[in-house]
Amino acid sequence: MTMLSVETRVFADSAIGTLARNATPFLFFTGKGGVGKTSVGCAVAVALADAGKRVLIVSTDPASNLDEVLATGLSDVPRPVDGLANLYASNLDPEVAAASYRDALIDPYRGILPDATVASMEEQLSGACTVEIAAFNEFAKLVGDESATQGYDVVIFDTAPTGHTLRLLTLPTAWTDFIETNTSGNSCLGPLAGLKAQRELYARTVEALADGSKTTLVLVSRADTSALAEAARSSMELADLGIRNQVLVLNGLFTATVPGDPMASALERRGAEALAHMPAALASLPRAEVPLVVRSPLGIEGLRSLADAVPGIGQPVVEPSTETASFPGASSMSALIDELAEAGSGVVMTMGKGGVGKTSIAAAIALELVRRGHLVHLSTTDPAAHVAATVAGFSGGLTLSRIDPEVEVEAYRAQVLAGATSLDPEALSLLEEDLRSPCTEEIAIFRAFARVVAEASDRFVILDTAPTGHTLLLIDSSEAYHREVMRNTTDTPPEVLALLPRLRDPEFTKVLIVTLAEATPISEARRLQTDLSRAGIASYAWVVNQSFAETATTDPVLRARGVNEVAHIESVIERERRVAIVPWVPVPPVGEGLFALVGIG
Repeated sequence: MTMLSVETRVFADSAIGTLARNATPFLFFTGKGGVGKTSVGCAVAVALADAGKRVLIVSTDPASNLDEVLATGLSDVPRPVDGLANLYASNLDPEVAAASYRDALIDPYRGILPDATVASMEEQLSGACTVEIAAFNEFAKLVGDESATQGYDVVIFDTAPTGHTLRLLTLPTAWTDFIETNTSGNSCLGPLAGLKAQRELYARTVEALADGSKTTLVLVSRADTSALAEAARSSMELADLGIRNQVLVLNGLFTATVPGDPMASALERRGAEALAHMPAALASLPRAEVPLVVRSPLGIEGLRSLADAVPGIGQPVVEPSTETASFPGASSMSALIDELAEAGSGVVMTMGKGGVGKTSIAAAIALELVRRGHLVHLSTTDPAAHVAATVAGFSGGLTLSRIDPEVEVEAYRAQVLAGATSLDPEALSLLEEDLRSPCTEEIAIFRAFARVVAEASDRFVILDTAPTGHTLLLIDSSEAYHREVMRNTTDTPPEVLALLPRLRDPEFTKVLIVTLAEATPISEARRLQTDLSRAGIASYAWVVNQSFAETATTDPVLRARGVNEVAHIESVIERERRVAIVPWVPVPPVGEGLFALVGIG
């Protein structure tokens, strides 16, 4: 066993210290994007390692920033974290896992089966389902195979945003059911032999997840209505799957310390109101509270500071000031909307890391364009889907839609089966089995996405997109979708054929990358921009949201956060052609309050 390079520390008398003290062998951190799952999970990992435990922290998030928070370059193989003995970390890269999974299934058949058959297998194994099952295989090895984690006292999973996490954790049941009822030996994943061999491992994984002495689910949330609603949904769905040993972490709790500061008072009041209406599913859970800190905790020392943080203790020393930062290279949201409105129609997509405020920005743009007399359709591909609540009370010129996975899957199944009347019973049975597979959802959502984009010929379509990994999956699914739809029906919708050309047309589609003035969301946004560029899609502008740098707050915590934002905002302005800054506003960004985001009201 590796020797400690620092003195063993006792657990702090804090929320994170308590979590670490009561840790089970497996800890899962989940919650809405942007609530601080990675920071809290890493802080618990550091606290455990400091106390002498041998700890492995693993990210199963396709858009992981675990290496950035730990200040250590990571791969899919666990390695020691720089600066702290006994702590190891790894990123499970879904694409790498998918490539290995594909090769393991196909290589034995190369040179034996006809080339055309091998090519067909490769096509079947090129879709989103393969990435999902391959990533799950890696995850299942750590939970269901004791030898994989031998030597570690605690294994921590920094999971993806809630929608992906739910899918990941339900896969044992979903795929086991699919394997047991499939009679053809094939699926959208190709030959099922590889999956059947994993059935025992999947069963052990399900058993470990449901064992409260082995597994704790840590639901991380902010004192925010939508984040709490998402945590409650996760809690109930995972409890139904047998994962009932749950703990709620309220991260970033804020208490005002300067009387009369409108920003501080509004932020504290907004959090208190959200907690007062906490969903019943969360109210009964054990709760841990982590205070708002002045900067994102990066590196071992930053994570130790978070682990030691107790609400109301250790406020930063910052001189009160009413001065605000100035950024000559940036514009306002109102000026950005002036440019967008010139086109008269088209698609505007808000994209970025979960929790940066994409929904609020999309809704504010939609309402301001309506106020200026334009027809606007506001839609979302985000499973959380809070758009309707955000613009409650507005009609006239604005239409709303949500791409609902369940509805779209049923519509897709019905269409495919209606066009398959000429199939014999055996072929029809195979088709029905394929349509029960998890990747059907991705195909169905992609069709709906294309349909909404097609409406932008005579109006503005504002798309509040899902968190980064899911959004890219929708965009990158085009070729896999074409193969699937051509296999099942000859009726390829014209809007699907036109989708990628429309997204790549900068006159038709404007991509707004939304971020916060913090290191991790900006790094995530830059990775997104690079991925979009490889897909032939250019970003139009960046929006730095919820900034305290341009507010006149005198609260020491908020003021310190504003000071820390300046360098991050300047780094964005230096690299990007268009940058709009949206100050944090005291009014909640819903209904009439959305106009405050564009400087009106």
